[in-house]
Amino acid sequence: MTAALIVAAALLLGGREMLDHAKAAWAMLPLREISWRQAAAAGLIIAALVSFNLKTEVVPGPPPPPPAGLSLVGLFRGPTGAEDAAVVAALCGELADEIQWDGRQEEPAFRSGVALDELRQRARELRCRGVSIGQRQPAARDAIAAHLTAAVGESGGPIDQEQRAAWVRAFREISEAAADVTR
Repeated sequence: MTAALIVAAALLLGGREMLDHAKAAWAMLPLREISWRQAAAAGLIIAALVSFNLKTEVVPGPPPPPPAGLSLVGLFRGPTGAEDAAVVAALCGELADEIQWDGRQEEPAFRSGVALDELRQRARELRCRGVSIGQRQPAARDAIAAHLTAAVGESGGPIDQEQRAAWVRAFREISEAAADVTR
């Protein structure tokens, strides 16, 4: 199609003179008789080339539904945003695993909300080597803090299995929400 338009434009610009040159060039070509099969094959090749070069518009599908519960998308910003989200996802996933494992022990080490919060803080300090992701990512920090408060409350007292499960669930939700940011 493009080639045909270029030839038509050249003919319009060159006028009668260009047409005479084209006819003379055509007359100099050694032509032989073309069978119907050769003509059909040439037509199919031309059709294939034209269809290959046609640009079909790609229509994206509907966006995925927003995650149920906590969403941290757009809250990790700046040059370290993706890295910070990945660290939070890994850290919270590991905390959930450790708290769940500790709860299966005959004598759990973490028996209160204060102990679990201290575990979280100490794990963050150790993993981040003193760097505060919360200072770099205040919007994410505030959303995570609000989520933890809503999920486990502010009581630092003794915890039972139901409250332990709430802590595990909250950390897993934070981990999944932070992991969604990195995708």
